[in-house]
Amino acid sequence: MSSLKQKTLSGVLWSCVERFSVQGIQFVIMVIMARILLPSDYGMIGMLAIFIAIAQTLIDSGFSNALIQKKDRSEIDYSTVFYFNIAVGIVLYFILFFSSPLIARFYNTPELTGLTRVLALNLFINSLAVVQRAILSIKIDFKTQAKASFSAAIISGIVGIVMAYTGFGVWSLAVQTVLNAFVNTVLLWIFSKWIPLKVFSFESFKKLFTFGSKLLASGLLDTIYRNIYTIVIGKKFASTDLGYFTRADQFAQFPSSNLTGIIQRVTFPVLSEIQDDDERLAHAYRKFLRLSAYMIFPLMTGLAAVAYPFINCLLTEKWTFTALLLQILCFSYMWYPVHAINLNLLQVKGRSDLFLKLEIYKKIMGIVVLGVTIPLGLVAMCWGTIIASLFSLVINTYYTGKLIHVGLFKQLRDLSPALFYSLTMAIVVYLTTCLFADQLLQLLIGIITGIIYYLLVSYATKSQDLKEFLLLIKRK
Repeated sequence: MSSLKQKTLSGVLWSCVERFSVQGIQFVIMVIMARILLPSDYGMIGMLAIFIAIAQTLIDSGFSNALIQKKDRSEIDYSTVFYFNIAVGIVLYFILFFSSPLIARFYNTPELTGLTRVLALNLFINSLAVVQRAILSIKIDFKTQAKASFSAAIISGIVGIVMAYTGFGVWSLAVQTVLNAFVNTVLLWIFSKWIPLKVFSFESFKKLFTFGSKLLASGLLDTIYRNIYTIVIGKKFASTDLGYFTRADQFAQFPSSNLTGIIQRVTFPVLSEIQDDDERLAHAYRKFLRLSAYMIFPLMTGLAAVAYPFINCLLTEKWTFTALLLQILCFSYMWYPVHAINLNLLQVKGRSDLFLKLEIYKKIMGIVVLGVTIPLGLVAMCWGTIIASLFSLVINTYYTGKLIHVGLFKQLRDLSPALFYSLTMAIVVYLTTCLFADQLLQLLIGIITGIIYYLLVSYATKSQDLKEFLLLIKRK
C-alpha cells in the first residue's frame, strides 16, 4: 500500500475514532443533561455562541491551515503562531469580560453577564493548544488527538451531569464547556511534547498571515453566518424557542459536522501532498466526495425520517417541537461534507483568495434568505437553510471545475447514487414507523429497516461506493 494511502486510511480511522467516540460521549451526556435541564437553559448558552465562536476564529486567524499548507514550515513558524495566539486570546477574553453587561442588556437576560465571563475563559485556554493541534494534523496523527479529546469529554461530562443533578442549572453547561477545553489542552501539551522557542519572527508572521488572513476573513464570515440564527432567534423569540432550535441544530450537526470535520482534517494534509499533480488530485478528490456522500446522506435522511420518536424517546415530550426543526435541518446539513471537500481543494491549491470570494457570495445569499424568512417564523427560517445550502453547492463547485475540471455536473453525477439510495430509504423508513404506535418501537424498527434497505439496494445495484467503503474497513 502506498505511503499516501496508508496515511489517508490511518487518518480516516483515527479521525473517526476521535470525532465519533468523543461526540458519542458528548451526545450521551447531552441527552442526560437535557432531560434534567430546561430548554431555556440551552437557550441562554445559545445566545452567547456567536460571541465565543467569533473570538475563537480570531484566535486561530487561519494560521493552523497556513502551517499545514506550508511545505517548508519551521520551529520558528510554530513559535510565532503560538505567541500570537496567546496574545489574541488574552485580549479577546478581556474584551468579552468587560462587554458582558452589554451582551446581557442586548438580550434582556441579566444572567448572561456572569455566563459570558466564565465561558470566555475557553478563549485563552484554547489559544494554548492551536499549534499542538496543527502539528499533530500535519503528521496526520489523529490518534493522539483522540486520546486527549476522549478523556476531556468524559471528565467534563461527569462534572456537568453531577452539577445538573444538584441544581446548578445553566451553570452546569458553562462549567462543563470550560473544563472540557482545559483538560483537552493540558493533555495535548503532555502528548505532543512540543515546546515553543523563545522567538517571534515578524517575517514568518507576515508569510503565514498572507495565506491565513484570507481564511480568517472567510472563517469570520462563516462563523457569523452560522451563528446569526441564534442572535435573531434569541432576540426575536423566547429563550425556550432558541433552546428548541439549538437542540435541533446540534442533533442535525452531529453526523454532518463530525464527518465534515473528519473530511477537512484528513483530506487537507493528504491532498496537499499531491497538490501539483492535477490528475491524481482530481481522482483522489472524487473518491473522497463519493465516499463522504455514501456515508452522510443516509445518516441525515434517516435521522429526518425518525425525528419524532428519536426526540421524544431521548429528551422526553417537552422537546417535541425540536423534532420538526430537526427534520428540516437534516436536509440542509447533509450537503456540508460536500461543501467542505470543495473548499478544501481551494486551500490545497493555495487559493485562499477564491475561498474568501466564495464565502462572500454565499453569505450574502444566505442573509437575503434569512431576511425573507424571519417574518414567516422559526420553521420558515429552517426551510431557508436548505435553499442557502443548495445555492452554496452551486457556488462551491464553480472553482473546483476551473481548477481540476470536476464541476457541478460531474459532482452531481458522482453523488446521485447515494442520494437516490438515501431518499428512497427515508421514505421506506418513515412508512414503516407509521405501522407502530409505540415510539421506541418506531425508532428501533426504523433504524434497522433503514440499514437493511440501504445495504441491500447498494448490493443489488453493485454500488462502487459500497465496495470502496468495505475496502476501507477491511484494510483497517
